[in-house]
Amino acid sequence: MTAYLLRRLWQTIPTLVGVVLLVFFLFKWFGGDPAEILGGLNASPEQIDAIRDQLGLNEPWWVQFGIFVQQIVTFDWGRSWATNEAVSSLFASRLPATLTVMLPILVLEVLLAIPLAMGVAYWRGSLTDRAIMVVTTVALSISFLVYVIVGQYVFAFRLGWFPVQGWSDSLWTNLVTYAPLPILLAVLVSLAPQTRLYRTFFLDEIGQDYVRTARAKGLPERTVLMKHVLRNAMIPILTNVAVALPGLFVGSFLIEVFFSIPGLGREVLLAVNRSDYPVIQAVTIYVAVITMAVNLVTDVLYKLVDPRVELK
Repeated sequence: MTAYLLRRLWQTIPTLVGVVLLVFFLFKWFGGDPAEILGGLNASPEQIDAIRDQLGLNEPWWVQFGIFVQQIVTFDWGRSWATNEAVSSLFASRLPATLTVMLPILVLEVLLAIPLAMGVAYWRGSLTDRAIMVVTTVALSISFLVYVIVGQYVFAFRLGWFPVQGWSDSLWTNLVTYAPLPILLAVLVSLAPQTRLYRTFFLDEIGQDYVRTARAKGLPERTVLMKHVLRNAMIPILTNVAVALPGLFVGSFLIEVFFSIPGLGREVLLAVNRSDYPVIQAVTIYVAVITMAVNLVTDVLYKLVDPRVELK
């Protein structure tokens, strides 16, 4: 296990270097001129040159790349061009709001989708299975924006159960007052595709020979499903969860925008609209690192879920 972890960590180095090079050169040659963006339309050529000197844009590209690498290593991305707030402070202040909403969404959709998918897979071909598949297909065909508009109208305006927008400095207040409605709507949206996907995982396992052997031995159906089918289907489920995990750190743009949640997702969207390069670069690098770390942890979880998996 230790040797495998060391090899994987060593293999992430060229991947990370490639991501850093790609991000640097994309912003260097394909993005707009940062000095012109900061100076605005009314800036004089002298002001543009002064901004370029201040940002180090007149230095050779290898010097600029060295500065970029130094920012990554020291976690010091400077200040946002739009708000003049330190990028590190911006991340620290916006990330808790994103995680407050996105973590419950991920946990709830997994905990609800697994038993629901297992149930419809067990009763495959029945009226219940067909009805749930029709409902999930219809749910997949509706835009999330429709869920947000209808959910705000029904649960906020008509029933008055939740506020439409708002956020506070109290975690408990956010969890019980402002977060339930966006969490509810996001879970309703994500439950349909997750149920269909997990259903296919369980159907693949239910049709295997080991399931028929377990039933022939007289094991209760509950034991067959929970001990054998679920355990063997956990590997693709873990893979699906791992793919979704990096998105937690960026959040859902629509959720944070329509519910006025001061999270990282909304901040990234604003940064893109403002061409706020320091924020965009930091998010890109951080998400790449988080993705590689999540993939490594997922590989280790494969071994814990199924001891037959060999880490090579």
